[in-house]
Amino acid sequence: MSHLPPPPNAAAAAPGPLEWADPARARLFDLWLAQVAARHGLQPASLRPASSDASFRRYLRIDGAAGASLIIMDAPPQQEDCRPFVRVQALLQAAGIHVPQILDWDPANGFMLLTDVGRQTVIEQLQPEHPQPAYDWYLQAVDLLLQCQTGVASDSLPPYDEALLRRELQLFPDWYLARHRAVSLTEAQQALLARSFDRIVQHNLAAPSVFVHRDFMMRNLIASPDGRLALLDFQDAVRGPITYDIASLLRDAFISWDEEFVIDITVRYWEKARRAGLLGAASPSGFGADFGEFYRAVDWMALQRHLKVAGIFARLTLRDGKPRYLADAPRFIHYIRQTAGRYRELSPLLRLVDDIEGTQAVMGYAFGRI
Repeated sequence: MSHLPPPPNAAAAAPGPLEWADPARARLFDLWLAQVAARHGLQPASLRPASSDASFRRYLRIDGAAGASLIIMDAPPQQEDCRPFVRVQALLQAAGIHVPQILDWDPANGFMLLTDVGRQTVIEQLQPEHPQPAYDWYLQAVDLLLQCQTGVASDSLPPYDEALLRRELQLFPDWYLARHRAVSLTEAQQALLARSFDRIVQHNLAAPSVFVHRDFMMRNLIASPDGRLALLDFQDAVRGPITYDIASLLRDAFISWDEEFVIDITVRYWEKARRAGLLGAASPSGFGADFGEFYRAVDWMALQRHLKVAGIFARLTLRDGKPRYLADAPRFIHYIRQTAGRYRELSPLLRLVDDIEGTQAVMGYAFGRI
């Protein structure tokens, strides 16, 4: 997760003057907008914020002559490379996935005009205390995920390999422990963490490889007016473990569900993935023959993500001045403790986290089917 989704209801912002930290960039934007407005019949006076991003990009909404709105991406090229977005958008569109269409793009300056796929993210429709309506949304999300995994030609995407997995895991000691918690690990603790990371990477690399969105969750799904789910924030897609996106969907950064709910949706995904040939029983992983083995693999993949995101949230606060993300860090520490508490080989990691967080471990080991 290198980018995070906009806050709820950010799309409802009223028109008003835009703020620019760089006056030179503001002048470039005005020149670009004047040209694009003429080509596409836009109304510059209607320009207003749509949402922000955890990266350096932001999104603006603008009305067309007929009243329909469009989206402008403002992505400073010194910090943000739009080429992965363009490449992945083409792959998803070719697979029939509902994504924003690119109408105009200035590669040199990082301005892009996109279709507006909708104003309400799915997470805005969810209430943890009312899981039944959410259940239907998650089933739709599972179908969309499978459409991505079966339809997207992912061979051209970067690999989600050992090097990338380890770089992401390192965010936890570098940013969450050292910078946020101000913890200096002893040599023994460093060795313990290294052994835990070795096990996590080994488990995750055993999974079959497919298209991986890397942030497939309800804040990146839009409930479009036509009833379809639209997919956002896909620029970091890779080819990697099939367990990643289902773990991301059900161990969300911003909303949590009871274990029974999580298992139910995961079973339905597993059954459909088997029928689609993504988890054949002949696979060395054995995921297609045993749901317990698959769920264990999702647990281990989710653990990698939780450790990474805890580090990212700390970095967003301490380096990028975005403290609202770190407020959700306790959710990820809970995920880490919950998962590490299930597996005997992860008990040293659990003790380390509990020691740092001042919590007490609750063990409940699982060795396959749980």
